[in-house]
Formats: sequence, structure tokens, C-alpha cells
Amino acid sequence: MLKNWLSPKTHAQGCNGFWFCSCAGLPIVPGGGGGSTTATGRAPVIIRGKRARTVDAHAHCYFQAGLDLMGAEAKGVLPPVKGVPEHFLQMDQQLAARFEAMDAMGIDLQVLSINPFWYKKDRETAEAICRVHNESFAELCANHPKRLAAFASLPMQFPELAVQMLEEAVKKHGLKGAAIGGSVAGDDFANPQYHPVLAKAQELGVMLFIHPQSTPELAARLKGNGWLSNVIGNPLDTTIALQKLIFEGVFDKYPELKVLGAHGGGFLGSYAPRMDRSCFVSPQNCNPEIVLKKKPTEYIRQIYFDSLVFTGEALRHLAAEVGASQIMIGTDHPIPWVEDPVGHVMATPELSDEDRLAILGENAIRVLGLTV
Repeated sequence: MLKNWLSPKTHAQGCNGFWFCSCAGLPIVPGGGGGSTTATGRAPVIIRGKRARTVDAHAHCYFQAGLDLMGAEAKGVLPPVKGVPEHFLQMDQQLAARFEAMDAMGIDLQVLSINPFWYKKDRETAEAICRVHNESFAELCANHPKRLAAFASLPMQFPELAVQMLEEAVKKHGLKGAAIGGSVAGDDFANPQYHPVLAKAQELGVMLFIHPQSTPELAARLKGNGWLSNVIGNPLDTTIALQKLIFEGVFDKYPELKVLGAHGGGFLGSYAPRMDRSCFVSPQNCNPEIVLKKKPTEYIRQIYFDSLVFTGEALRHLAAEVGASQIMIGTDHPIPWVEDPVGHVMATPELSDEDRLAILGENAIRVLGLTV
């Protein structure tokens, strides 16, 4: 049975606004005979007569050469989840499987990243791991420029080296910024010693993608049924990182800094207004030397967020809080958190056709400088 999604505007304006989806989750062109596709085998999303370009800004991979540099600690790197074998993309059949999975989700291009696992390693090892990653990303993206882009890996525990490697990754390898953790092994990267990395990202005009690594300080409480170290720990890690950037005045110091928060930015989009009352209610817990130029909630409209919030209502609320211009598709692929990211956007209530086009891909294309 076919399902169709119509925005409120579309419903009143005729069939050009229809977006159809087959029961397999693949978009179908209206009037295309029920299965018309592009030359690549992907059925495009058509919104008001315009083909939507679709970009997944939150997708992952691993390179075995990087894992090998971890030695005995490599065993603890791969997460205990479905989708681990699909992380590896160095053989033709692995790439073919990745592209097939992207087609099934209706994704034109993925921006790849690797969650940092090297922040506790020595300088030489951390540099070697990041260099393997960045050079491997460069080769993948050069070979498949219409389907893959990537965020660099950085040795954030050595900020001056991270600055050098970020510049090299962008200028030499064509990467779109860098993926960093929610902290640097528990040390907030909002702290001044990491500011040179933030300054370089602003100078280069590239994105820093914050991907959490749980909240190790709560490890004991998060044990037990339900994988709470991920379900609670990951969103909390991102929330802390983003609120630190706001309250420590980092966005005032680097107003053009581009930051993307994974998993819808954690809990920030759901409970941000509490920030606006904190220093009024308890000035003793705020630093009088830090005087923000705006209300804390105003800064969230210059942060970018992915769409991995699971329900249409959650995505509608996120868009209402931060603006549709700040949201990009995120899937966490190949970990199977979401199967129909395009349908998730299309089914979200109260989004305009322009909002949907922006979230599906135009925001990522504009902000990351992509060619799709």
C-alpha cells in the first residue's frame, strides 16, 4: 500500500507538492508508473516539482589500519551493536553494500566520521591514527565524490597538533571539518587550551561535529538493563558539551563557529529555556566575569543539529526551537537506529515544503560546501 505525505501548504496547492513513498521506503516520482527511478537506481523525492537532494550528515565507518594502531586496546573500540561489519568500506563489495543501503534510505550522500577512540593515546600514536583516517577519507571521497564526504579525525588532546591536522585535512584532503567527542577524555573542549582548534575551524569556515562518548562519570548509575550508557549517557554528553560552549562564552568569542550536535543535540532542544533562568535564580553559581551577549537560548539558533530524534513530534519541536535552517539529516548509519530518515522528515507535521527541502539536504549542502 502506498503512503503519501502532504504538507499543509501542499494540500491546498495540488499534486506538484506530493511526495510518495513505496512500502519499501523508497520515494517514487508522481506519475512515474509506481517505480520510476533515477539513472543510479534511486527514486528521487519530489517536493512541489523540485527534486530534493538528500544528505546524511551523521554516518560512520572504520578503517582497520587505524584500529590496528591501538594495539591490544583495539578490542574495546568496536561497539557491541548491530551494524559493526558494515562500518568497513575498503573493499568493493563493502562500498557496494553501503551505497545500496543509502539508496534504500533515499540518501544521495553521506558525510562519514569516526567516533574518537584515541584521546588517551600518546602523541605519536594519536597522530598516526588520525593521519590514517584522514588520508583514507580523502581517497574514498575522491573516488566517490557524489556519494561520500567526510569529517576529519583530530588528536584533540594535543591542541596545537589538532590545529595543524585540521588545516591539512581541509586544504589538502578536502574534508568538511572534523568530528570531535563531547569532551577530550573528560576535559571540556570549551576550556581555553582547546580554543586554538575552535579558532582554526572558524577561520577555515568548517564544521565541528560533536559526537558523544557516553558520560563515563555516571558509569555506575547507568549500568543495568536498557543500555542507559547510550540512551541517557550519549545525549547527556552532547548536552553538556553544547551548554559549556554557550555558558563559557565560546560562541561570543567565535561567533562564526559552526557546530553540529549529534542525536538532535542531545537534550538541549527539549529543555533549553531552563538555561535562561539559571543565573537569575542562582547568581552564586555563575561566573560574574562571563557576561553573555545574548540569552542562552538565543545561541541554540546558531548551532546545527541532526534529525535523529525518532518521532515527528520531536523533530517538529526541535525545528520550532532552533529553526529548520539548523537541522540536517542524521542516521548514525550503519548502526540501525533509523530506517527511513527521509520519511521521518516528510511525515513531520507543521514543516513547510521549504523546511523539508532544507532539512533533507540543502542545509548540509550550504553549510558544508557539498556538491550533490
